Amino acid sequence: MISNKDIEGLLRADAVSQDIIQLRSEARSLTDRFFGRRVFIRGLVEVSNICQNDCLYCGIRKSNIEVVRYKLNRDEILESCRRAYEAGVRTFVLQGGENPIYAEKVLLPIVEDIRRMYGEAAITLSLGELPTELYAALREAGADRYLLRHESYNQEHYASLHPSNMSRNHRISCLLELKRLGYQVGTGIMVGSPGQTIGNILEDIDFMRSFNPEMIGIGPFIPAHSTPFSKEPAGSVERTLRLLSILRLLFPKANLPATTAVATLERVDGRLEALRSGANVVMPNISPIKARKAYRLYNNKVASGLEAIEQIDELRKLFTDNDFELSLERGDYYDK
Repeated sequence: MISNKDIEGLLRADAVSQDIIQLRSEARSLTDRFFGRRVFIRGLVEVSNICQNDCLYCGIRKSNIEVVRYKLNRDEILESCRRAYEAGVRTFVLQGGENPIYAEKVLLPIVEDIRRMYGEAAITLSLGELPTELYAALREAGADRYLLRHESYNQEHYASLHPSNMSRNHRISCLLELKRLGYQVGTGIMVGSPGQTIGNILEDIDFMRSFNPEMIGIGPFIPAHSTPFSKEPAGSVERTLRLLSILRLLFPKANLPATTAVATLERVDGRLEALRSGANVVMPNISPIKARKAYRLYNNKVASGLEAIEQIDELRKLFTDNDFELSLERGDYYDK
């Protein structure tokens, strides 16, 4: 088992050191062992950019008056899923700002519709902190997975990223409740968020070791317009990639996405480098065009080209040309 001392050394090492080259090679070899060269595809529907929170880093924070707000209705969400299903996608991800009323009144019956219409497909939700009873109702309605990044396990660092009405302890309690309810649960962090130290990252890793998530989403911090962190420097793609490799060594069976944030900073090469570093999931955008333009968590987010479902054939060719296989399987987590 890789130790925290080893991890700290890897995070501090020169980018072209032999240790980093070997780290990425071992991570990809381990990914090949459990997944082969398959890259699982998830269709991302950005259901709403209305959020009740005011997180300091987020472009859709409630106090950002520059955001054009929207909520997709039932027909728009189901049409997005239909088009993706016809393209072969077998996992739908419904992601949106934290809005418990919308989640209960609109999304809960839509989850039931998706389960009824596409019985073999997986349904993933990423809707923030919700009441336990709503998590339970969504699970009963047919949701399989839930993504809720813990952002930072260090209480002081967490507090520096979020408003005073949010707490690290409550975020962790939500993750534990999701596990108890039988979801496949994903968590993760922003790499290079303002004030983050290597010590913070080691605390995050210790938490993830104890929590054992089925999915881990990490990406570099990218500043967003009209937020308190708009002038902060972006996080390092290089550090993100090496942390991705470290997480693959620690969690060999977990699903690790090549996130949009990496593609935003590095475009196509960034996504391929994430796959070469141990990632095994991509999430093209299947939202209506109006949503893609308005769901801006950070500056210059990629929502077109190979990040969009319309280009699935080009994405498949890109992967094939680079010795990867775009897989249309559900890609569940199996602890075997």
